[in-house]
Amino acid sequence: MVTATPLEAALLELAGSVPDPELPVLTLRDLGVVRAVHARGEDTVEVELTPTYTGCPAIEAMSHDIERVLRDHGVREVTVRTVLAPAWSTDDITDEGRRKLREFGIAPPRAGAASGPVPVGLGATRTRETPPPNGPAPVRCPHCGSAETELLSRFSSTACKALRRCLACREPFDHFKEL
Repeated sequence: MVTATPLEAALLELAGSVPDPELPVLTLRDLGVVRAVHARGEDTVEVELTPTYTGCPAIEAMSHDIERVLRDHGVREVTVRTVLAPAWSTDDITDEGRRKLREFGIAPPRAGAASGPVPVGLGATRTRETPPPNGPAPVRCPHCGSAETELLSRFSSTACKALRRCLACREPFDHFKEL
């Protein structure tokens, strides 16, 4: 593993400070999608960016915003390269990002739940899951903290989120799905 230079570390911080275009409460650093910045001299850099999923429509906006921020800080030439391996996972979301999601009213993905293939079940849309004994923790309501929630729709405002409702406080909320 190559260690970043002080310049690359500073530019990585700048690139990571860009807000996510779909969830502006998060930065790209919080989301874990900016992988690296490589300086090619004093005013030329290459940024490695991994989308949350192949075909993510926000990748173009992310790239443009990273280029703008780095150019505003004196970098003359910026290249943003999409990197698909290793694939992004919701485990890449930082603890700070999970906190911000919760405070914004979105249940964060369960930590460690993405450690393998994501099961896709076909069945009723509205379901109240009973997690298996060794399965992932329940999705907790970001409003009241209850683990008693139900799935209303597998997709919400973006493909990355599901729509759920708390059975305790009855409030609907988004859940950032594990990938």
